[in-house]
Amino acid sequence: MSDLSIILPVYNEEENIQELHSKIINALTKLGKSYEIIYIDDGSSDNSFEILSQIAKADEKIKVIQFRRNFGQTAAIAAGIEHSLGDILIPMDADLQNDPEDIPKLLEKIDEGYDVVSGWRKNRKDKLITRRIPSFLANKLISWVTGVHLHDYGCTLKAYRKEIIKDVKLYGEMHRFIPIYAFLAGGKVTELVVNHHPRVHGQAKYGISRTLKVILDLFTVKFLLTFSTKPIYLFGGIGLILLFIGILSGGVIVFQKIFFKMSMIQSPLLLLTALCFILSTQFILIGLLAEIIIRIYHESQTKSIYLVKKSINIGRG
Repeated sequence: MSDLSIILPVYNEEENIQELHSKIINALTKLGKSYEIIYIDDGSSDNSFEILSQIAKADEKIKVIQFRRNFGQTAAIAAGIEHSLGDILIPMDADLQNDPEDIPKLLEKIDEGYDVVSGWRKNRKDKLITRRIPSFLANKLISWVTGVHLHDYGCTLKAYRKEIIKDVKLYGEMHRFIPIYAFLAGGKVTELVVNHHPRVHGQAKYGISRTLKVILDLFTVKFLLTFSTKPIYLFGGIGLILLFIGILSGGVIVFQKIFFKMSMIQSPLLLLTALCFILSTQFILIGLLAEIIIRIYHESQTKSIYLVKKSINIGRG
Protein backbone atom coordinates (compact mmCIF):
# COMPACT_ATOMS: atom_id res chain seq x y z
CA MET A 1 0.00 0.00 0.00
CA SER A 2 1.03 3.60 -0.60
CA ASP A 3 -0.13 6.97 0.58
CA LEU A 4 -0.34 8.35 -2.96
CA SER A 5 -0.91 7.05 -6.47
CA ILE A 6 -0.08 9.46 -9.29
CA ILE A 7 -1.89 8.40 -12.47
CA LEU A 8 -0.71 9.69 -15.84
CA PRO A 9 -2.29 8.80 -19.20
CA VAL A 10 0.38 9.07 -21.90
CA TYR A 11 -0.20 9.34 -25.62
CA ASN A 12 2.73 10.31 -27.84
CA GLU A 13 4.53 12.40 -25.22
CA GLU A 14 8.11 11.20 -25.74
CA GLU A 15 9.48 14.76 -25.58
CA ASN A 16 7.82 15.49 -22.24
CA ILE A 17 8.18 12.30 -20.21
CA GLN A 18 11.67 12.72 -18.76
CA GLU A 19 11.19 16.33 -17.71
CA LEU A 20 7.73 15.58 -16.31
CA HIS A 21 8.98 12.57 -14.36
CA SER A 22 11.80 14.59 -12.79
CA LYS A 23 9.35 17.28 -11.69
CA ILE A 24 6.95 14.74 -10.19
CA ILE A 25 9.74 12.99 -8.27
CA ASN A 26 10.97 16.33 -6.99
CA ALA A 27 7.49 17.31 -5.80
CA LEU A 28 6.79 13.95 -4.16
CA THR A 29 10.17 13.69 -2.42
CA LYS A 30 9.42 16.89 -0.50
CA LEU A 31 6.20 15.40 0.89
CA GLY A 32 7.79 12.53 2.77
CA LYS A 33 4.94 10.20 1.88
CA SER A 34 5.01 6.76 0.27
CA TYR A 35 3.95 6.86 -3.34
CA GLU A 36 3.69 5.10 -6.66
CA ILE A 37 3.54 6.60 -10.14
CA ILE A 38 1.44 4.78 -12.70
CA TYR A 39 1.97 5.64 -16.37
CA ILE A 40 -0.61 4.35 -18.83
CA ASP A 41 0.67 4.32 -22.40
CA ASP A 42 -2.54 4.75 -24.37
CA GLY A 43 -1.35 3.14 -27.60
CA SER A 44 1.41 5.64 -28.37
CA SER A 45 3.01 5.41 -31.81
CA ASP A 46 6.25 7.14 -30.75
CA ASN A 47 8.90 6.05 -28.23
CA SER A 48 6.86 6.88 -25.14
CA PHE A 49 6.63 3.28 -23.93
CA GLU A 50 10.34 2.64 -24.39
CA ILE A 51 11.19 5.71 -22.31
CA LEU A 52 8.69 4.71 -19.62
CA SER A 53 10.09 1.18 -19.57
CA GLN A 54 13.58 2.49 -18.83
CA ILE A 55 12.25 4.68 -16.02
CA ALA A 56 10.28 1.78 -14.50
CA LYS A 57 13.23 -0.63 -14.62
CA ALA A 58 15.23 1.76 -12.46
CA ASP A 59 12.52 2.24 -9.80
CA GLU A 60 9.92 -0.26 -8.59
CA LYS A 61 7.64 2.59 -7.49
CA ILE A 62 7.18 3.46 -11.15
CA LYS A 63 4.55 1.30 -12.84
CA VAL A 64 3.72 1.22 -16.52
CA ILE A 65 0.71 -0.15 -18.37
CA GLN A 66 0.69 -0.33 -22.16
CA PHE A 67 -2.59 -0.55 -24.04
CA ARG A 68 -2.79 -2.54 -27.25
CA ARG A 69 -4.26 0.49 -29.01
CA ASN A 70 -5.53 3.96 -28.23
CA PHE A 71 -8.57 3.60 -25.94
CA GLY A 72 -8.76 7.21 -24.78
CA GLN A 73 -8.07 9.18 -21.64
CA THR A 74 -11.01 7.83 -19.67
CA ALA A 75 -9.93 4.22 -20.19
CA ALA A 76 -6.36 5.12 -19.22
CA ILE A 77 -7.48 6.76 -15.98
CA ALA A 78 -9.76 3.79 -15.27
CA ALA A 79 -6.77 1.45 -15.66
CA GLY A 80 -4.72 3.61 -13.32
CA ILE A 81 -7.45 3.59 -10.69
CA GLU A 82 -7.92 -0.17 -10.97
CA HIS A 83 -4.22 -0.92 -10.51
CA SER A 84 -3.48 1.73 -7.89
CA LEU A 85 -2.53 0.91 -4.31
CA GLY A 86 -2.59 4.43 -2.86
CA ASP A 87 -5.15 5.88 -0.46
CA ILE A 88 -5.17 9.16 -2.41
CA LEU A 89 -5.32 9.08 -6.21
CA ILE A 90 -4.05 12.02 -8.26
CA PRO A 91 -4.48 11.86 -12.05
CA MET A 92 -2.73 14.46 -14.16
CA ASP A 93 -1.82 15.12 -17.78
CA ALA A 94 1.55 14.08 -19.19
CA ASP A 95 2.02 17.12 -21.44
CA LEU A 96 3.68 19.35 -18.79
CA GLN A 97 0.67 21.67 -18.71
CA ASN A 98 -0.32 20.46 -15.24
CA ASP A 99 2.19 21.42 -12.53
CA PRO A 100 3.40 18.69 -10.10
CA GLU A 101 4.10 21.47 -7.57
CA ASP A 102 0.32 21.73 -7.10
CA ILE A 103 0.17 18.21 -5.63
CA PRO A 104 0.91 19.38 -2.03
CA LYS A 105 -1.90 21.96 -2.28
CA LEU A 106 -4.37 19.28 -3.33
CA LEU A 107 -3.31 17.09 -0.42
CA GLU A 108 -3.76 19.98 2.02
CA LYS A 109 -7.39 20.23 0.92
CA ILE A 110 -7.82 16.47 1.27
CA ASP A 111 -6.44 16.76 4.82
CA GLU A 112 -9.15 19.33 5.55
CA GLY A 113 -11.70 16.56 5.13
CA TYR A 114 -12.61 16.73 1.44
CA ASP A 115 -13.02 13.57 -0.63
CA VAL A 116 -12.46 15.21 -4.02
CA VAL A 117 -10.34 18.25 -4.81
CA SER A 118 -10.77 19.38 -8.41
CA GLY A 119 -8.16 21.53 -10.11
CA TRP A 120 -9.32 24.81 -11.66
CA ARG A 121 -7.16 26.16 -14.49
CA LYS A 122 -8.21 29.74 -13.83
CA ASN A 123 -5.49 31.14 -16.10
CA ARG A 124 -5.68 28.49 -18.76
CA LYS A 125 -2.97 28.57 -21.45
CA ASP A 126 -4.91 27.09 -24.37
CA LYS A 127 -6.40 28.43 -27.56
CA LEU A 128 -9.40 30.65 -26.95
CA ILE A 129 -11.73 29.59 -29.76
CA THR A 130 -11.12 25.84 -29.97
CA ARG A 131 -10.41 25.03 -26.31
CA ARG A 132 -11.31 27.67 -23.73
CA ILE A 133 -14.69 28.89 -25.00
CA PRO A 134 -16.12 25.38 -25.68
CA SER A 135 -14.79 24.26 -22.28
CA PHE A 136 -16.40 27.25 -20.53
CA LEU A 137 -19.78 26.52 -22.11
CA ALA A 138 -19.51 22.79 -21.34
CA ASN A 139 -18.62 23.48 -17.70
CA LYS A 140 -21.61 25.79 -17.30
CA LEU A 141 -23.91 23.22 -18.87
CA ILE A 142 -22.60 20.37 -16.70
CA SER A 143 -22.98 22.45 -13.53
CA TRP A 144 -26.54 23.44 -14.48
CA VAL A 145 -27.66 19.90 -15.37
CA THR A 146 -26.03 18.10 -12.44
CA GLY A 147 -26.24 20.72 -9.70
CA VAL A 148 -22.54 20.24 -8.85
CA HIS A 149 -20.90 23.61 -9.49
CA LEU A 150 -17.26 23.46 -10.58
CA HIS A 151 -15.45 25.86 -12.88
CA ASP A 152 -13.27 23.31 -14.66
CA TYR A 153 -14.51 19.75 -15.05
CA GLY A 154 -11.97 19.15 -17.81
CA CYS A 155 -8.89 19.68 -15.64
CA THR A 156 -7.28 16.25 -15.25
CA LEU A 157 -5.36 17.32 -12.14
CA LYS A 158 -7.55 16.26 -9.23
CA ALA A 159 -7.18 14.43 -5.94
CA TYR A 160 -9.54 11.65 -4.85
CA ARG A 161 -9.86 9.47 -1.81
CA LYS A 162 -9.78 6.01 -3.35
CA GLU A 163 -12.66 4.79 -1.20
CA ILE A 164 -15.01 7.29 -2.84
CA ILE A 165 -14.27 6.31 -6.47
CA LYS A 166 -13.12 2.69 -6.34
CA ASP A 167 -16.52 1.41 -7.53
CA VAL A 168 -17.09 4.04 -10.24
CA LYS A 169 -17.21 2.56 -13.74
CA LEU A 170 -15.89 4.89 -16.44
CA TYR A 171 -16.89 5.03 -20.11
CA GLY A 172 -16.69 7.55 -22.94
CA GLU A 173 -15.42 10.85 -21.48
CA MET A 174 -16.81 10.02 -18.04
CA HIS A 175 -13.61 10.66 -16.09
CA ARG A 176 -14.48 14.35 -15.88
CA PHE A 177 -17.77 13.46 -14.15
CA ILE A 178 -16.14 11.61 -11.22
CA PRO A 179 -16.70 14.60 -8.87
CA ILE A 180 -20.44 14.29 -9.59
CA TYR A 181 -20.49 10.58 -8.74
CA ALA A 182 -18.52 11.33 -5.57
CA PHE A 183 -20.92 14.10 -4.57
CA LEU A 184 -23.95 11.88 -5.04
CA ALA A 185 -22.25 9.16 -2.98
CA GLY A 186 -22.05 11.64 -0.10
CA GLY A 187 -18.50 12.83 -0.73
CA LYS A 188 -17.31 16.36 -0.01
CA VAL A 189 -16.17 18.08 -3.20
CA THR A 190 -14.22 21.30 -3.57
CA GLU A 191 -11.97 22.94 -6.14
CA LEU A 192 -8.60 24.64 -6.03
CA VAL A 193 -6.93 27.05 -8.43
CA VAL A 194 -3.94 25.29 -10.00
CA ASN A 195 -1.18 26.33 -12.37
CA HIS A 196 -1.49 25.73 -16.09
CA HIS A 197 1.42 26.00 -18.49
CA PRO A 198 1.39 26.35 -22.28
CA ARG A 199 2.31 23.24 -24.21
CA VAL A 200 5.95 23.35 -25.32
CA HIS A 201 6.49 19.93 -26.91
CA GLY A 202 4.13 17.80 -28.96
CA GLN A 203 0.61 18.56 -30.10
CA ALA A 204 -2.72 18.79 -28.30
CA LYS A 205 -4.70 15.58 -28.73
CA TYR A 206 -8.15 17.10 -28.32
CA GLY A 207 -10.19 19.79 -30.01
CA ILE A 208 -13.72 21.10 -30.17
CA SER A 209 -15.05 17.64 -31.12
CA ARG A 210 -14.24 16.46 -27.61
CA THR A 211 -16.61 19.06 -26.16
CA LEU A 212 -19.41 17.64 -28.30
CA LYS A 213 -18.66 14.15 -26.98
CA VAL A 214 -18.75 15.48 -23.42
CA ILE A 215 -22.19 16.99 -24.01
CA LEU A 216 -23.47 13.66 -25.32
CA ASP A 217 -21.98 11.88 -22.30
CA LEU A 218 -23.78 14.41 -20.12
CA PHE A 219 -27.11 12.96 -21.29
CA THR A 220 -25.90 9.55 -20.12
CA VAL A 221 -24.75 10.94 -16.77
CA LYS A 222 -28.06 12.72 -16.18
CA PHE A 223 -29.98 9.55 -16.99
CA LEU A 224 -27.79 7.40 -14.75
CA LEU A 225 -27.94 9.89 -11.89
CA THR A 226 -31.69 10.42 -12.01
CA PHE A 227 -33.10 7.19 -13.42
CA SER A 228 -30.31 4.61 -12.99
CA THR A 229 -32.43 2.41 -10.72
CA LYS A 230 -35.89 3.25 -12.09
CA PRO A 231 -35.81 4.02 -15.83
CA ILE A 232 -39.52 3.12 -15.95
CA TYR A 233 -40.16 6.46 -14.25
CA LEU A 234 -38.77 8.28 -17.29
CA PHE A 235 -40.09 6.19 -20.16
CA GLY A 236 -43.26 5.13 -18.36
CA GLY A 237 -43.92 8.74 -17.39
CA ILE A 238 -43.71 9.85 -21.01
CA GLY A 239 -45.94 6.92 -21.97
CA LEU A 240 -48.58 7.91 -19.41
CA ILE A 241 -48.56 11.52 -20.63
CA LEU A 242 -49.09 10.32 -24.21
CA LEU A 243 -51.83 7.96 -23.00
CA PHE A 244 -53.59 10.87 -21.26
CA ILE A 245 -53.36 12.98 -24.44
CA GLY A 246 -54.74 10.08 -26.46
CA ILE A 247 -57.67 9.58 -24.08
CA LEU A 248 -58.39 13.33 -24.10
CA SER A 249 -58.20 13.48 -27.89
CA GLY A 250 -60.43 10.40 -28.22
CA GLY A 251 -62.95 11.93 -25.81
CA VAL A 252 -63.15 15.07 -27.93
CA ILE A 253 -63.84 12.96 -31.03
CA VAL A 254 -66.64 11.05 -29.30
CA PHE A 255 -68.11 14.31 -27.96
CA GLN A 256 -68.08 15.84 -31.44
CA LYS A 257 -69.69 12.72 -32.89
CA ILE A 258 -72.50 12.57 -30.30
CA PHE A 259 -73.39 16.23 -30.00
CA PHE A 260 -72.34 17.71 -33.34
CA LYS A 261 -72.69 14.68 -35.64
CA MET A 262 -69.14 15.23 -36.93
CA SER A 263 -67.42 12.42 -38.81
CA MET A 264 -64.82 10.66 -36.70
CA ILE A 265 -62.91 9.46 -39.77
CA GLN A 266 -62.49 12.94 -41.20
CA SER A 267 -61.28 14.44 -37.91
CA PRO A 268 -57.48 14.83 -37.60
CA LEU A 269 -57.90 14.08 -33.90
CA LEU A 270 -58.51 10.42 -34.75
CA LEU A 271 -54.97 10.15 -36.14
CA LEU A 272 -53.61 11.95 -33.07
CA THR A 273 -55.48 9.57 -30.76
CA ALA A 274 -54.16 6.47 -32.54
CA LEU A 275 -50.63 7.88 -32.60
CA CYS A 276 -50.68 8.69 -28.86
CA PHE A 277 -51.98 5.23 -27.94
CA ILE A 278 -49.29 3.54 -30.04
CA LEU A 279 -46.48 5.73 -28.73
CA SER A 280 -47.61 5.41 -25.11
CA THR A 281 -47.54 1.63 -25.41
CA GLN A 282 -44.06 1.75 -26.95
CA PHE A 283 -42.66 4.05 -24.26
CA ILE A 284 -44.05 1.91 -21.46
CA LEU A 285 -42.60 -1.24 -23.05
CA ILE A 286 -39.24 0.56 -23.53
CA GLY A 287 -39.36 1.46 -19.85
CA LEU A 288 -39.90 -2.17 -18.89
CA LEU A 289 -37.07 -3.25 -21.19
CA ALA A 290 -34.82 -0.56 -19.68
CA GLU A 291 -35.65 -1.91 -16.21
CA ILE A 292 -34.34 -5.32 -17.25
CA ILE A 293 -31.22 -3.85 -18.89
CA ILE A 294 -30.44 -1.60 -15.93
CA ARG A 295 -30.59 -4.61 -13.59
CA ILE A 296 -28.08 -6.40 -15.81
CA TYR A 297 -25.97 -3.21 -15.80
CA HIS A 298 -25.84 -3.15 -12.02
CA GLU A 299 -25.41 -6.87 -11.47
CA SER A 300 -22.87 -7.95 -14.08
CA GLN A 301 -20.25 -5.22 -14.50
CA THR A 302 -17.35 -7.50 -15.36
CA LYS A 303 -16.25 -6.43 -18.84
CA SER A 304 -13.20 -4.16 -18.97
CA ILE A 305 -13.10 -1.10 -21.25
CA TYR A 306 -9.43 -1.59 -22.11
CA LEU A 307 -6.96 -4.35 -23.05
CA VAL A 308 -3.48 -4.42 -21.56
CA LYS A 309 -0.58 -5.47 -23.76
CA LYS A 310 2.25 -5.22 -21.21
CA SER A 311 2.69 -4.08 -17.62
CA ILE A 312 5.73 -3.32 -15.51
CA ASN A 313 5.81 -3.56 -11.69
CA ILE A 314 2.01 -3.89 -11.54
CA GLY A 315 0.94 -5.86 -8.48
CA ARG A 316 4.10 -5.06 -6.55
CA GLY A 317 3.72 -2.94 -3.40
